[in-house]
Amino acid sequence: MTDSMTNGPNAAQQAFWSTGPGRHWVRLHRELDMLHARLTDILLDAADPRPGARVIDIGCGAGAVSLAAAERVGPEGHLLGLDISAPLIALARERAEGRPSAPEFRVADAQSWAHDGAPFDLCVSRMGLMFFADPKAGLANLHRHLRPGGRLVFAAWAALAENPWFDLAKRAAEARLGPSEPGDPHAPGPAAFADQSRVLGLLAEAGFDDAQAQTVDTTLEVPGGSAEAAALTQYIGPIPAQLRAKGGTEADRAALLEQMHRAFSAYDDAEGCQIPARIHLFSATRPRAALSPLPTASALP
Repeated sequence: MTDSMTNGPNAAQQAFWSTGPGRHWVRLHRELDMLHARLTDILLDAADPRPGARVIDIGCGAGAVSLAAAERVGPEGHLLGLDISAPLIALARERAEGRPSAPEFRVADAQSWAHDGAPFDLCVSRMGLMFFADPKAGLANLHRHLRPGGRLVFAAWAALAENPWFDLAKRAAEARLGPSEPGDPHAPGPAAFADQSRVLGLLAEAGFDDAQAQTVDTTLEVPGGSAEAAALTQYIGPIPAQLRAKGGTEADRAALLEQMHRAFSAYDDAEGCQIPARIHLFSATRPRAALSPLPTASALP
């Protein structure tokens, strides 16, 4: 398999994750791995990749989930990480070098990507599937790449108003810079899969069986405390988006950084800053091939 770029419906996402915002994720990958570490554990404990399994990780970014899952499937298994961002995939490949259970990483648009090898036993994604331009088409494509009985397990954010990481930053940015432009709540982005019933319907339309969802309360962990958490919001989340949209200045950035430091200090403890987070955990299965019915007595020779 070779890397593939896209000019299709997800081209805007590819540009976003391959330029400035995506490069912040490359530069800050250690901090972001730690921020999302508990989400990774929740996802992989639910997915339970077994030794020898063939697993695909969608929206793998810098590879944290892929590397952790590869340890579980072992050298007899296979782990493929896909992401639309070339800079993040380059970093993931660098991090995988020399590991005995190193994943394979590819630049590809999972909504339209085609793989001609053996099907996968398991597909996982940590906050990656909400960015499909056409989520039904994306989910249907993942369905095609699973073996009969193969499982899809993925995490998505619950309502952003229930997640202080997003909600506090959005409120601060709008108070400083003015309200955000209204948009489609289901548009590609962090909030796209907040409606569980909608996502369960999309899974059924894509051909999956036994689609289930549960809401999980956890925390985002920042060992450096509220100051480090606030510093991350300059580059990740609602604040940089609002600064770009409203033409914010460095003075605006500095004021928002100080405000987020104060807001996140409520979550400081002896081990750092523990920001409450609410996620949805979805699972579904590709149906097994139906058994042929037994012949009736009249059809027997």
